[in-house]
Amino acid sequence: MSRVMSSSGEAEGNIEPPNPNQLPPPTSKWKLSLIFFSSSLILVLAISLGLADLFKAHLLRTPLSSNRTAFHRIFGHFIALGPRRHPDSDGADPSSYASSPCVLWMAPFLSGGGYSSEAWSYVLSLHNHLRIKKTSRFQVGIEQHGDLESLEFWEGLPADVRSLAMTLHRTRCEPNRTIVVCHSEPGAWNPPLFQTLPCPLYGYEDYRYVIGRTMFESDRVGPEHARRCNRMDYVWVPTDFHVRTFVSSGVDPSKVVKVVQPVDVEFFDPEKYEPADLFSLGELILGQRLSRKEGFVFLSVFKWEFRKGWDLLLSAYLKEFDGSDGVSLWLLTNPYHSDRDFGNKIVEYVQKSDTSVPVKGWAPIYVIDAHIPQSDLPMIYRAADGFVLPSRGEGWGRPIVEAMAMSLPVIATNWSGPTEYLTEENGYPLPVERMAEVVEGPFKGHLWAEPSVGKLRRLVRRLVSDPDEGRNRGKQARRDMIRRFSPEIVAEIVAQEIEKLLQS
Repeated sequence: MSRVMSSSGEAEGNIEPPNPNQLPPPTSKWKLSLIFFSSSLILVLAISLGLADLFKAHLLRTPLSSNRTAFHRIFGHFIALGPRRHPDSDGADPSSYASSPCVLWMAPFLSGGGYSSEAWSYVLSLHNHLRIKKTSRFQVGIEQHGDLESLEFWEGLPADVRSLAMTLHRTRCEPNRTIVVCHSEPGAWNPPLFQTLPCPLYGYEDYRYVIGRTMFESDRVGPEHARRCNRMDYVWVPTDFHVRTFVSSGVDPSKVVKVVQPVDVEFFDPEKYEPADLFSLGELILGQRLSRKEGFVFLSVFKWEFRKGWDLLLSAYLKEFDGSDGVSLWLLTNPYHSDRDFGNKIVEYVQKSDTSVPVKGWAPIYVIDAHIPQSDLPMIYRAADGFVLPSRGEGWGRPIVEAMAMSLPVIATNWSGPTEYLTEENGYPLPVERMAEVVEGPFKGHLWAEPSVGKLRRLVRRLVSDPDEGRNRGKQARRDMIRRFSPEIVAEIVAQEIEKLLQS
């Protein structure tokens, strides 16, 4: 099966997150049509062949033209597929609909962010499941929705995945025989709180079922998002943690269903790859360069935001190790509503911290901020001896499960998403010191975890001091990923949920 970008990739752009408790303004039919046309056109143009880089870059990296006629005139001859029509629109051809019921999966397939990688993992797993079974009662279609589009991400997808995207986007679904999956944060659901193709496309009553697939990294769901969840027929969440937090926030318990995420254990298989040459990819920020064949390599993969706990990681690492310990820390990161000046951010953080320069110098820290093609990502994990991510909250933690599938010993915060799969037998759960209030952003006032820096120091030292224990836990981690979260296992779960709805 072909693969797509990990959650380490992140759509770029300085767009402020929506306020989840702010009601949206009324959306005019003209504006809805423009958003629909633009979003459909972006997906079509992205999956069409031979489009010049200049035109694609302009299309995907600048705001969409408000002049539909001019926009169509420039790009119209590249269009292979038309936008999906409203079921009541004149001229709709019933013969173009799929012969069996549809699952229309709407997600930010072109963003390269967390929801993007999740959606691809579900759709590819489900597609392969249907191909093998050949007895399913439904077909699958896809539609871009819910986030920015990244040309770089699209061009990094394998050719067969892009070809499949074109095929799935061509699937024409009769609305009253369609189950829509809105795989995004609830602010993107109809009516959206920001400019995006709404999900569902038309009225909720036009479809057989509408399912919201979402998650949060804090201890609750805001009132407006809870209201939006309750408008759905069902809400799929990935962990028991989310079942509890959604229900305690007022989401109807009868609507909340746990559907875990898949990790591609065939692709993320350490036996298939040689280690990447990290020194050719990373920039040294602190400390002295080690020999290419010496030392213990820590890896962390995340988008650059406070929630990911990069400050806690730097604090623990720099206080626990110095230049004589033979260790290095590699940060594979991307911006999140920020610039890419990660080196200066790290230096500024260290200068403002209470950490003094060790007598034997800093333990080295490297940053990899270049785009890593999906095909190369397993080699990055393969080059590491251990993975660490002390985040304050995770919806799921895709880099964590990818590292576990690659048999790496993992240190991750024992709260939120990772509690679904991280144990003392297959990794190193990082204890939470206290719960802390979110002080800014759309989830201000919520709580998330504040991991213990002191215990993180002990865990990173333990990995270096007892590598055999780490390797054994890494091997168990891969066995657990195969047993519980392989694409075949999760696709069967998803297919069963869909079949239950079609039979009801």
